Order: sequence, then C-alpha cells, then structure tokens
Amino acid sequence: MDRYYKVQEKITNLTDFKYMLSFYRFKEQKIVFTEGCFDLLHKGHIKFLSKASDLGDVLVVGMNSDSSVRKNKGGGRPIQDHGTRSMIVASLGFVDHVIIFEEENSLELMEFIQPDILVRGADCVENGSVGEDVFKDKVPEIVTLDILKGYSTSAIVDRIKKMA
Repeated sequence: MDRYYKVQEKITNLTDFKYMLSFYRFKEQKIVFTEGCFDLLHKGHIKFLSKASDLGDVLVVGMNSDSSVRKNKGGGRPIQDHGTRSMIVASLGFVDHVIIFEEENSLELMEFIQPDILVRGADCVENGSVGEDVFKDKVPEIVTLDILKGYSTSAIVDRIKKMA
C-alpha cells in the first residue's frame, strides 16, 4: 500500500470511524480530540497538534468544513478547501484521524466520539468560542494549550496582503 493511500485512510466519516472507536475502546486506548480550521498549516499548528497527541494514544482532529469555516471566519476563508486541508493534517505522523464536520462548532462530533481528553487552544478560550461550561460535563478532562505567539493563519494572510 502506498503512503498516499495511508494518509487518505486517516480521513474518515463517522460511520467508518465508529468501528475504529470501538476498537480503541476495547484496547483501552486514551482518545484525544481537538478541532480547528487548519487553513494554512504553520508552526503553531504543528506544535499544538503534536502536544495534543502526546496526551493520549489516539489523536482525532475534527476539521471545519468549508461552509463551517465561512460561517466562523467570514468571506475569503477558507483559503484551501477541506479536502486539501484534511490531507495536509492527515499527513502528520502524530495525527491518527481527521473527521470533517459541517456544524459551526464540533460539539456534536465530540459528543459522538466521547474523547477521554478534549484539547483546546488558549486562543479559542480567549476568543469566546464554545465555552468550558458546554464541555465540562461531556469530557473527563479538558486541556488548554497555549498557542505559539506570532503564528496564525490570519497573520499569514495579512502579511501576504501587505506584500501584494
């Protein structure tokens, strides 16, 4: 099996993931869940996802669909379609699964997965995305990771606009 196919296999839907989830639960593996747009992958994303992966055995990344990104970020975003973004994130060795979701937030997906650990970026908490109160009764452990200062997709987009 070629490596490209192995990367594609990491991108899944809930129906197919349900079987993997049962396997992970049977093996008593700790499931870590996080989510995001991951529009232009940068050093901050790599650090965040690798640290999230270190917290458990299986890292599941919920990825906003294109329409979900537009609802959250507004016009002009995403820059890359979710097919491209999911392939890039899935190519990271420490990411086990990528699941694209249509909703404005990942609450339904998280409720389906019922991870052992939910990882959130400090920027999400500060910017008032879905609050801790929504998650605290649904996940055994919530970890907030600091973001790498100076790295964001919005900052990259702004720098590109200034160069044009």
